[in-house]
Amino acid sequence: MKLELRFFASLREALGVSHEDITIPDSVKTISDLRAHLTGRGNPWADVLAEGKVLRCALNQVMVDANTPLLENAEIAFFPPVTGG
Repeated sequence: MKLELRFFASLREALGVSHEDITIPDSVKTISDLRAHLTGRGNPWADVLAEGKVLRCALNQVMVDANTPLLENAEIAFFPPVTGG
C-alpha cells in the first residue's frame, strides 16, 4: 500500500523530514501498525514515534485514532498535541 506521510512541528524537526512517500507491507493495516512500522527504523523514529508518546494523527485531513484503518494513497499526518496559552 502506498501512503503519503507528513510530519509537523517538533516531529518534523526531530525527524529531519516533513514529507515522505512510502510503500508499506500488507501487514500494516492501521494507524497504530504504521506507527510501529516506522519505529522499527530505529532512532530518531523509535524515539519520536514511541508508543508512549502522545501524538495526533489525521487521515486525509480528518482527525483519527490509532485503530483507524489505512487507505491506499492516503495522506497520513502526524503532529504533536496542540497546547494553548
